[in-house]
Amino acid sequence: MSQSGASASQECVTAYNELKLNKKYKYIIYKLDDKNSEIVIETASTESDWEVFRNQLINATTKTRTGEGKGPRYAVYDFEYELASGEGTRNKLTFIAWSPDDAPIMAKMVYASSKEALRRALTGIATEIQANDSDDIEYETVLKTVSKGQA
Repeated sequence: MSQSGASASQECVTAYNELKLNKKYKYIIYKLDDKNSEIVIETASTESDWEVFRNQLINATTKTRTGEGKGPRYAVYDFEYELASGEGTRNKLTFIAWSPDDAPIMAKMVYASSKEALRRALTGIATEIQANDSDDIEYETVLKTVSKGQA
């Protein structure tokens, strides 16, 4: 249980384990439910195109008192890359905390205080990225972080 009171649903852990162990998904995007009490799956996809994934994060929305605004999200991406040295392909499970600078302040606060509940539920994450701007989730930027400059 996090400070915000939001907890990760069992389906979050089950889908993550299917991604991690069975490679059933390429990525999973998580969001808070409408009551901000539970973290649930928004999308679990086999799509391997990074731009499709990135656009889903960038275009995520959240309900506010005054309507809809940009929405924070959590995501796990099975990031695959080639080593520059030619030593083969590597996979790293990458956790992304997406909280755009122009999202409503309340949404950003709730997501920030709920992040650890999800992180603790997902074992085996290799890399964590805090992204606040679309540039933070450009493929090359993430590749450099995930591969530690070895790709």
